[in-house]
Amino acid sequence: ELKDEKLYSQGHERAEADFCPICLLAIPTPIEEYSTTRPCCMKTVCDGCCHAATKGGFGVSCPFCRAPPPESQGEAFGMIQKRVAAKDPEAIVELGEMHNSGLCGMEKDVPRAIELWTEAAELGSTTALFKMGSAYYSGEGVARDETKGIGHWESAAMQGHAASRAKLGCVELQNGNCDRAVRHLMISAKMGHKDSFDAIKDMFPEGLATKAQYAEA
Repeated sequence: ELKDEKLYSQGHERAEADFCPICLLAIPTPIEEYSTTRPCCMKTVCDGCCHAATKGGFGVSCPFCRAPPPESQGEAFGMIQKRVAAKDPEAIVELGEMHNSGLCGMEKDVPRAIELWTEAAELGSTTALFKMGSAYYSGEGVARDETKGIGHWESAAMQGHAASRAKLGCVELQNGNCDRAVRHLMISAKMGHKDSFDAIKDMFPEGLATKAQYAEA
């Protein structure tokens, strides 16, 4: 089937947003544990470059744009709003998350979050697609629509979003489609997604993944 051919043949390389803008290396997953995103420029910088900048005499300034850190939550929010106004997709994703989770004094407003994530996705954010997929698949704060949720994950996966690929693997596994699940999880495991590798490791003794697949992952 043409859709399957595209789904499994595309997105084997990690998305551009997964790479540190300073050293240009892929940030290990989960990205949030090995990097920092600053509100001044919304660049996600790996811990190594953050440490190097500190040792190099830049102190607590942003390692990418050298801006001083915000002195308050309100100042940080203002920085994010400036990036939103500049149509920075990752800033729009972050603003959407604030609405989704009720952060920075905002009321929880999932529909508004979906609007912002839709805009960010149109600007190229795979993170936005992932978040929309999760919202629709779970039905948290929005009408549950598993088909729409999976569709968003598929779009992100084909653009190199490893976590979305892993979600697709989990869905297929839950539906009893082990071969399809392993195909997805093998792709995301090779992209460095640890949970996908662990899933393959757990599937091997159950006979759901072959020894060759386990070794390849």
